[in-house]
Amino acid sequence: MNRIRKISFSPPDISDAEIEEVVKAMKSGWITTGPRTKLFEQKIADYVGVSKAVCLSSATTAMEITLRILGVGPGDEVITSAYTYTASASVIHHVGAKIVFVDTAPDSYEMGYEQLAEAITDKTKVIIPVDIGGVMCDYNKLFAVVGNKKHLYKPASKIQYLFDRPIIMADAAHSFGATYNGKKSGAVADFSCYSFHAVKNLTTAEGGAAVWIDRDGLDNDWLYEQYQLYSLHGQNKDAAAKLKPGAWEYDVIFPAYKCNMTDLTAAFGLKQLERFDMLMARRRQIAGIYDKTLIPLELQRLIHDREDRQGNYHLYLVRVPGITEEQRNDIIVQMAEQGIACNVHFKPLPMMTAYKNLGFDINNFPNAFKQYQNEITLPLHTLITKEEAEYIVKEFKESIIECMPSI
Repeated sequence: MNRIRKISFSPPDISDAEIEEVVKAMKSGWITTGPRTKLFEQKIADYVGVSKAVCLSSATTAMEITLRILGVGPGDEVITSAYTYTASASVIHHVGAKIVFVDTAPDSYEMGYEQLAEAITDKTKVIIPVDIGGVMCDYNKLFAVVGNKKHLYKPASKIQYLFDRPIIMADAAHSFGATYNGKKSGAVADFSCYSFHAVKNLTTAEGGAAVWIDRDGLDNDWLYEQYQLYSLHGQNKDAAAKLKPGAWEYDVIFPAYKCNMTDLTAAFGLKQLERFDMLMARRRQIAGIYDKTLIPLELQRLIHDREDRQGNYHLYLVRVPGITEEQRNDIIVQMAEQGIACNVHFKPLPMMTAYKNLGFDINNFPNAFKQYQNEITLPLHTLITKEEAEYIVKEFKESIIECMPSI
């Protein structure tokens, strides 16, 4: 009798290098925000190709603080995709703005750009595109849409006046390391927010970062300071500054939040970043094994290698044409019975109780529902062996055939 394998969906890849660096941080006595966090920020900015980065406790925090710095609040509208994780929309609600969902384009994980154009009003301040699975959106189309609607734009804060159209803030939780027309995620949208959660390609256990591109009139040092204030109670001195002889006194500029990154997590991230390109290449190898079996079946999968874009192979998303939600769920159960953990990315937000209670109805987002009802995400991570990858895709093919004998 064959032993059932146990293949997790997305465990972290932790080497001795990460462990040793975290231990060094602990032995240094500096475990909260300090020199390693600042170095990690510098390394992220250098890797992405921007002037500055700021590390925070999560991508959700990064997005919400960005909206607050931009002066978005009650009376404003922020547009995002109906096909995403709740963080893309909850931050809009947190700042008091109106959530505006846009349906995906047909057979696409990206929001429909024609629908986006129709959704922009004189209250629209920010667009939040979502780089699902590690593939960046079509930012040329996004900038063209907001550029064509700039006559509607009504800036209401000092920083908003630096823009002549709605601001694009990428939910780049999945896309660190991906590229669009040769530029890395973070160097394309006005602002980009990353996640370093445990399941991400680069992890700090929990954590995130915000980056932005240079703009005339935008003071990068001032902007960095705003993120620091929001993440440290609005306090005008961090712990390092207060350690200087006699420098105990500080001020609280406004009542803010507590969502800074620590040196322990930054230490983790520094070594992950050193290994990142190798880890991404390994993910690509595993995806290539899946492709050999699944491409001939004519399944619809998220394509990472494109003429204008290179994904980072964060997720391997597959759609099985013609199956129902129930059949999709049966396939996931069958895979689990063979020891293979699969997932679904994503259940559209209008199907969730929180957003139903805000008045959203999935019937108004038919394309998003069609994407969701037959989507299955296979495990894709660097700890999968070649043998395991072949086992995963073999079992997946068999589960599909059992569900759809015509394949």
